[in-house]
Amino acid sequence: MKKTQDKWEHNAGLAFLRSTNAGVTSAERFQLTGQSDYAIDEHSYYFGSLRYEDDKFSGFDYQSSVTGGYGRKFIDTEVATLKGELGIGYRQTKLETFGSEGDAILRAAMNYTRNLTDTTSFSNDTLVESGSNNSFAQNITGLSVRINDSMAMKLGFEVRYNSEVPVGLKSTDTITTLNLNYKF
Repeated sequence: MKKTQDKWEHNAGLAFLRSTNAGVTSAERFQLTGQSDYAIDEHSYYFGSLRYEDDKFSGFDYQSSVTGGYGRKFIDTEVATLKGELGIGYRQTKLETFGSEGDAILRAAMNYTRNLTDTTSFSNDTLVESGSNNSFAQNITGLSVRINDSMAMKLGFEVRYNSEVPVGLKSTDTITTLNLNYKF
């Protein structure tokens, strides 16, 4: 969801992923995100961002972060957009095996979109949150084809990485998705 008002732009997102095969669950993740941007000029802005994630197969009960910083629109045309963000913040992580830990983090993000045709667009979103306890990175690449004014099909490929995971779990996870998106 997105709302723009004067110099402010507010974005909120909710994602849920669940995968089962023959009654066995192999993925279950809930993610909630929010960000508010305040325009300094037509290309620069300050941002405040929140991220909460509960992934049953990551080895963490949850990871949550709050960050703030500076963003810049490098390309902002009808055909393409490219923006980058750099900020600092704090992340709280609750481990499945024992306790919780918090640390200061550096946050970097890069978002690129390009309209390939009137109905087809490409996107690539990268997020990195790095602290002394763990570095988290996420890259989502997507190809979206608009069906009509309010619906689109999207093919996505996501790579997620945590530098420090509990013993027996992999640091990298990949997900391929086919989604039906509704715009209202």
